[in-house]
Amino acid sequence: MPAERLHLVRHGEVHNPHRVLYGRLPGFSLSDAGRRMAREAAEYVKGLDRPVTALVCSPLERAQESAEPFAEIFGLKPVIDDRVIEPTNVFEGRRMVRALANPWNWRHLRKPALPSWGEAYADVIGRMNHAMTDAWESADSGDVVIVSHQLPIWVTHLAVAGLPSRHDPRERRCALSSVTTFEMRDGTWAERSYAEPASTAGSVDVGAV
Repeated sequence: MPAERLHLVRHGEVHNPHRVLYGRLPGFSLSDAGRRMAREAAEYVKGLDRPVTALVCSPLERAQESAEPFAEIFGLKPVIDDRVIEPTNVFEGRRMVRALANPWNWRHLRKPALPSWGEAYADVIGRMNHAMTDAWESADSGDVVIVSHQLPIWVTHLAVAGLPSRHDPRERRCALSSVTTFEMRDGTWAERSYAEPASTAGSVDVGAV
């Protein structure tokens, strides 16, 4: 039989002293607080008292590091899946306030519903759905954990809820090391719960696409 529940877990806080939009850039690892957050997320899932039989994560450093406590607690080897990676973005490596102050960059904002500054929301939703479905169907039983990023998790939530993918990034309900849980019901994803088990007070969360 397939899995029973699927948990989309966001990575913990990233060491980002210059507060740039890091996107897919290499070298952005978890801060000490981020490692604690990842541990708290893993402990939360453990506290659900449910067997976790599969662990998938994005190839980016911060996601692989956030998967480490899950691997330790549940005795699993993480499977890297490029389909759950952060989307592309033309503003990678820049501070958004400065980038948007330059009129030359305004052309990237012409179609926010797509969005025109990076990978289309529909493409992100599609690849996330394929990755989730494959992980679900590959599991013999138990739960699946996928460690991903804010935007992929949020637009997945929007799609499952039947809401438009266009949104204000400042209003995303997807905190650092949050856990969004889904079930497959009659071949369709249904969201079961959302939790913020990690203490994020004072954290820096400005680098997400």
